[in-house]
Amino acid sequence: MGCLVCERIETIKNGTNPYFVMELETGYVVIGDHQHFKGYTLFLCKEHAIELHHLQKEYKLKYLEEMSMVAEAVYHVFKPEKLNYELLGNGDTHLHWHLFPRVTGDTPTIGPVWKLPKEEMYSNSNCPSEEELICMKRDLKKEIEKLIQAH
Repeated sequence: MGCLVCERIETIKNGTNPYFVMELETGYVVIGDHQHFKGYTLFLCKEHAIELHHLQKEYKLKYLEEMSMVAEAVYHVFKPEKLNYELLGNGDTHLHWHLFPRVTGDTPTIGPVWKLPKEEMYSNSNCPSEEELICMKRDLKKEIEKLIQAH
């Protein structure tokens, strides 16, 4: 079985990933396919690495800086009470950040997003409409570009 993140990146490169927001120096910003957590965004590393310490120092620092900028943009656009950052890799080992905007009551009990039953988290009812997706991508890209210019 191939790398799912590499496969997603290929769909970005060939223009067939509808969730793609924008390319940065070290990664790709994509809106999550399912939006139980409104504004759920991923930042996919361009390099196929399994651990942060596998990246060259300068690249790693740039990747972390860009992830932080993407997270800040997610926060500004979707206005959560709290933003969760996750870099897990148990399923898809290719480095990729999950940025989850959180609000009170978004899970049955207080805790990580993974406490939510998978059937609920990945329900088709959580897929954004085409119009919602266009707006989310536009607003997030605009905010990232604003932050890039400010730095």
